[in-house]
Amino acid sequence: MAKEQGKGMTEEKIRVFEARREALKSMGGEKMIAKQHDLGKMTARERLAMFYDEGTFQEVQLFVKHRSTLFGLDKKEINADGVIVGFGKVNGRTVFAAAQDFTSSGGSLGEMHSKKIWKIMDMALDAKKPFVSMNDSGGARIQEGVPALEGYGGIFYRNTIGSGYIPQITAIMGPTAGGAVYSPALTDWVFMVKKSSYMYITGPDVIKAVIGEEVTHDDLGGAVAHATKSGVCHFATENDTDCINRVKMLLSYLPDSCHSPQPIIACTDSADRDCPELDTIIPDRASRGYDMKQVVMAVADNNEIFEPHELWAKNMFVAFIRIMGQPVGVIANNPKFGAGVLDVNASDKASRFIRFCDAFNIPLLTFSDVPGYMPGTAQEWAGIISHGAKLLHAYAEATVPKITVVTRKDYGGAYIGMCSKQLGADYVMAWPSAEIAVMGAEGACNIVYRREINEAADPAAKRTELVAAYEEQFNNPYFAASMGIIEEVIAPRETRKRVAAILDALKDKTQVRLPKKHNNIPL
Repeated sequence: MAKEQGKGMTEEKIRVFEARREALKSMGGEKMIAKQHDLGKMTARERLAMFYDEGTFQEVQLFVKHRSTLFGLDKKEINADGVIVGFGKVNGRTVFAAAQDFTSSGGSLGEMHSKKIWKIMDMALDAKKPFVSMNDSGGARIQEGVPALEGYGGIFYRNTIGSGYIPQITAIMGPTAGGAVYSPALTDWVFMVKKSSYMYITGPDVIKAVIGEEVTHDDLGGAVAHATKSGVCHFATENDTDCINRVKMLLSYLPDSCHSPQPIIACTDSADRDCPELDTIIPDRASRGYDMKQVVMAVADNNEIFEPHELWAKNMFVAFIRIMGQPVGVIANNPKFGAGVLDVNASDKASRFIRFCDAFNIPLLTFSDVPGYMPGTAQEWAGIISHGAKLLHAYAEATVPKITVVTRKDYGGAYIGMCSKQLGADYVMAWPSAEIAVMGAEGACNIVYRREINEAADPAAKRTELVAAYEEQFNNPYFAASMGIIEEVIAPRETRKRVAAILDALKDKTQVRLPKKHNNIPL
């Protein structure tokens, strides 16, 4: 009889537990869930269900609740305190995540809400696994006061401690404003959803009140604004589904941590594949552009690339590709946009990408076709010197295998900036169309032969003659090759097979830098 009573009591407790659990999982209730859907957004739990392999998500701290009694909060229930945290498998690999629940008190961040995020971030760091944050929040829970600010501070600290240790990704899937924007900015990659997400320090109402400027949420801090104007957003996605799928795609290129092996996949392409289309991709006239993205696609396994920052600083192209299943980071000038010139934004874009790849042991492949740095007061006053120095610093600091391919122009300081041999490139190759020189032939002749040109009977004819002679001697890859400044000249069609062979040869490369606390990059 006692055993039956005990069994009954246990069953009752289990029923109570299950009822409480289901209530907490109901988020903000049917009305708020419907409102979320009307906004074109998934709920936090729907996002996590789509992100993780079916049946693998393990929730952490479901029963945590706020403990504030101010401004009527003692009478308010906020299921799961407005954030769902946990871990599971994404394409078979463990990933930790936090998803803010906008249906529960607007996903506002308070003391316990933030401590849940701290907990899952600490678990990710200890486990050496990636962390993904799905942001959809009205901001700090003002009713809780300073503890909410403390909550953000703890998140920022963990973002910083984890930087370069585990991959950190933020998906902005709703509002993110004020102090909340700094966690995304501290992470490695920021995804945004068009028309339903935005991020800014101060909103349109404050801007209008303070400086009289009128702007919409979307124009101020929407996905397209940050993807095209500020560069804060790396990926502007169409909807929640597209956003989650692209986060999963990015993860497929990344190791679990800086101490983990690369995610190498079975390759159906060939290491010996020729790329005959590259033999004719360089235009006959040096002033004409071409799309460097086509070069990179030709070299990549199965012509597949994954491109961050597609809409920002288009004169610089960065992407993840695979060579024989191995992830590789590509940095390339794109002559299709602004002749591939280096400027402030292009330098920042490339530098950040280089440092990420180096932190996670992803080899670097550089394609150079650059006429120089963008001239003019706008660039000088914007700090092109220090921004350009970031690029030099990032390349020189990197210890991963570094391969450079010069396709056409490679002039002056920009030649150095695009991973020259003395900046640390392990292997530099050039196509026959390459022009490696201090500057273009005409500019060089105007300086070197100024007197001869000015004193000639026909200065224009003399200039043409001298420019042709200079081009024949210097504006080709052979002078640099003869001095060992580059390793070899190759036919464009051979690019993939040479890159594949060199990456394989350098796969065990190790370099140890001088012992110190850290570098002081020119920020």
